[in-house]
Amino acid sequence: MNFDQLSDLEGFDWDEGNREKNRVKHNVSDGECEEIFFNSPLLLTDDAKHSGEESRFAAFCITNAGRMLTVVFTVRQQLIRVISARDVNRKERRFVNDHEEDPEI
Repeated sequence: MNFDQLSDLEGFDWDEGNREKNRVKHNVSDGECEEIFFNSPLLLTDDAKHSGEESRFAAFCITNAGRMLTVVFTVRQQLIRVISARDVNRKERRFVNDHEEDPEI
């Protein structure tokens, strides 16, 4: 996934189970998930380890309120489908800090 491909997408497609999990387990709202795709710096990477029948990607960015999130997503019919959203962990924070100068991994 690169920034050119991301700019071709048309919106979001929400799975009710994932929505509930993100809200209850991780206290992340749909709005927070969506806003990171419009904020910068946005770091995108392939999630090959968890890609099976469809490609998965990870996005790392800060919400409007300053919360740094990891959002795992896939793309279906020009829509971002969020699979998981949570606060970044220590390892991911180091990864983000190491790649701030090169946001497309």
